[in-house]
Amino acid sequence: MKHDGSDSFWGGIIKSMGLVFGDIGTSPIYTLTVIFVLTKPTQENVFGIISLVVWTLMILVNIEYALLAMSLSRKGEGGTIVLREILVRLIKPGRQMIFITFLSYLGVALLLGDGVITPAISILSAVEGTLLIPALSGLRQSTLILIAAVIAVFLFIFQFKGTDKVAKAFGPIMVVWFAALTLSGIISIFKFPSIIMAVSPHHAINFLTHNGMAGFLVLSEVILCATGGEALYADMGHLGRKPVTRAWHFVFAALVVNYLGQGAFIMGHPDAKNILFGMVQSQSSLLYIPFLILTIMATVIASQALISGVFSIVYQGITTRILPLLKVDYTSTQLKSQIYIGAVNWILLALVIMIMLIFKKSENLAAAYGLAVTGTMTITGIMMSMIFARTTKKWKVPIALLITLVDFAFLIATLHKLPHGAYWALILASLPFAAILIWTRGQQALYRALKPLDLETYLMSYEQIYNKGHISGTGLFFVKEWNTIPPYLVHCTIRSNIIYERNVLISIVRTDEPYGLESDLTKNLGTGLDGFEVRAGYMEMFDIEQLLKDNGIMEKVIFYGIEDIATGNPVWKIFSMIKKLTPNFVQFNKLPAAKLQGVVTRVEM
Repeated sequence: MKHDGSDSFWGGIIKSMGLVFGDIGTSPIYTLTVIFVLTKPTQENVFGIISLVVWTLMILVNIEYALLAMSLSRKGEGGTIVLREILVRLIKPGRQMIFITFLSYLGVALLLGDGVITPAISILSAVEGTLLIPALSGLRQSTLILIAAVIAVFLFIFQFKGTDKVAKAFGPIMVVWFAALTLSGIISIFKFPSIIMAVSPHHAINFLTHNGMAGFLVLSEVILCATGGEALYADMGHLGRKPVTRAWHFVFAALVVNYLGQGAFIMGHPDAKNILFGMVQSQSSLLYIPFLILTIMATVIASQALISGVFSIVYQGITTRILPLLKVDYTSTQLKSQIYIGAVNWILLALVIMIMLIFKKSENLAAAYGLAVTGTMTITGIMMSMIFARTTKKWKVPIALLITLVDFAFLIATLHKLPHGAYWALILASLPFAAILIWTRGQQALYRALKPLDLETYLMSYEQIYNKGHISGTGLFFVKEWNTIPPYLVHCTIRSNIIYERNVLISIVRTDEPYGLESDLTKNLGTGLDGFEVRAGYMEMFDIEQLLKDNGIMEKVIFYGIEDIATGNPVWKIFSMIKKLTPNFVQFNKLPAAKLQGVVTRVEM
């Protein structure tokens, strides 16, 4: 949805908290708990790690995303695909273009892989908080996994209804969540006020210099505090830049206060197993169960935000032709961002439950977490630096390069997690990455194999057949671009003599802007032959039948091409299978089935 400015100042902030900050907002549940499994909770270590957490949020989220990345958008949209669209206009074709395309594909794949790990770790870590309730302390881990899986199933089952209605409740719940984080943090800080000194960066530098390699490797756990930071940029299109950055100031304050509070709690309870839950329980055992329920609600909202984000990325991928067509349902008449992609939904659910069963505990899952995020952040840093270097904002280049170096340091630190489970992040990302490569290369190879005709050559035969006689009514023919004639059209009109009184060649072109819709009718390309071109932004949704009616095109029959691919190449066999399993162009655009005629062309690849 493009932000139209109708939200009030506070309304925009509250909505942002529900739609954008769920993931980063729930990271205090597990970040310090995971770090202090590996690190002794001495005063120097606690101060050093809290300082690292605060400055990671400051550099990687505040400066990289809130200040730099969010200044780069196309019609209010953000994300890796948007960065690629901006760079494509600034770079000449060649090696750099290939590098940029590779980076953007990798960024998309990593984000999609992250979409599996985030709901798994968030829900599982929240459910594990039930162990601190005395009556439930004996629950087995298998029971906790079952509860987490049931919550995940409920979350995914309700996706098809759309989050439009639920989203109204998300914001206020997250406001209560951030208020609870702030309040519990403040109460804890009062018990050990000197923890405030940990905000100074010199504690972080001391920790890294005194602990050498071990200190550097702790960065791979520290990054957990910034997971979800990329959502500021990726989800910017839903609400607009201002409400998201305003909300971030409140979220940042709440997170810093809570992490300081957790640091103060560790100083008094060095043996605590689950730090956030332990801190809240020590403050009020009465409020603990309501806090636990609030935590589970917050993690469900965090997972929801990520699922919506995954749908959004896949939709961008479909319309920019880097991913195959999938059935898309629009769940809201007001919010353009509210879409539901069934195939993606069920694959995500299956993978989330599989990951929960493989890793069993949230602290084990933390080993798989972080690699995708640091990879995405590094890619964003590289692409931003390249954009700033080619625009009038050259003064931002040193800042962007410095941040990219920090991203890279986190990425290197995270690589040591590979044998401990981080390889799952790569396995999960490799699925969409392989799909993108096979689909984009396959489309190009197929187009070459089809050997399309140019319009002039086609018209010579067309005119002869038209003059001999034609069928009354209007026939529509879908083409990639109306001045290039695909083989199915030659087969249909020239070889089979199916020519109507009026023939319209329709092409839908996706522009590299997120929004915008134009249609253009070119009459008399030949006798009784018109061209109709629709130019739509890659996030734009439209009713093609309505557009045809508005332009006075009342079709009798709609023709489209189906390729029957014959190949011995194993990669093209996969491409052919993807084409058969996914909807074709006319099914994707929900055209009336009664008027459709598919024309099969056999293609050797």
